[in-house]
Amino acid sequence: MLTDIQFEQAVAAFVTFFVVIDAVGVAPVFASLTAPGGAKYARKMAIKATFVATLIMFFFAFGGPWLLGHLGISLDAFRVAGGALLFLIALEMVFEKRQQRQKSRADQVLAEEEAAGRLDDISVFPIAIPMIAGPGSIATAMIYMRNAGGDPLDIAIVCAAIFANLVLAGLIFLAAGPLMRLMGDQVAGAITRIFGVILSALAVQMMIVGIVGAFGLQVPAG
Repeated sequence: MLTDIQFEQAVAAFVTFFVVIDAVGVAPVFASLTAPGGAKYARKMAIKATFVATLIMFFFAFGGPWLLGHLGISLDAFRVAGGALLFLIALEMVFEKRQQRQKSRADQVLAEEEAAGRLDDISVFPIAIPMIAGPGSIATAMIYMRNAGGDPLDIAIVCAAIFANLVLAGLIFLAAGPLMRLMGDQVAGAITRIFGVILSALAVQMMIVGIVGAFGLQVPAG
């Protein structure tokens, strides 16, 4: 049974990963990349991309803190750096720069496929890396796992948040074609911008916690 604090941590972790991964924003790119291959090809790419992204995310979630420790990087320093990185991603989401870059990458992959006259496996790149398991989501996984310390329940909460979001991303990709036709580009863009605003607030909070911890500052109550 989760306490109120642990429940809040679980919700915060889920929301953060949901916003950082931004499966709704990636769905149009996935739909355009897999459109030439039909439903069967899209289903295969969605499942494989989700599986590969899961391996990458959990590798860094568990191995990342060990790597940071051996490099002599403190948790507070990583919080500040990770928060700054997430803030940049949030700005790109709000001003649609991230979607433009993803669309450009998708157009390039499609052009290469057409030139080769065949359908390439796009599950690992660019879907799994960097669209799902990108720098922001990897950094977030490392920060949350580092925050969990050695507490088994906290670790389980972080793992559940990561896994739930990856499964949700896979389901969104499976429904990407009909979903995009239903939502339209404008609705998808509006949702991505809202996610960007939420992520920017989370990023600033992460940086504040890191700075306070690094310099031993006292935060006024209330």
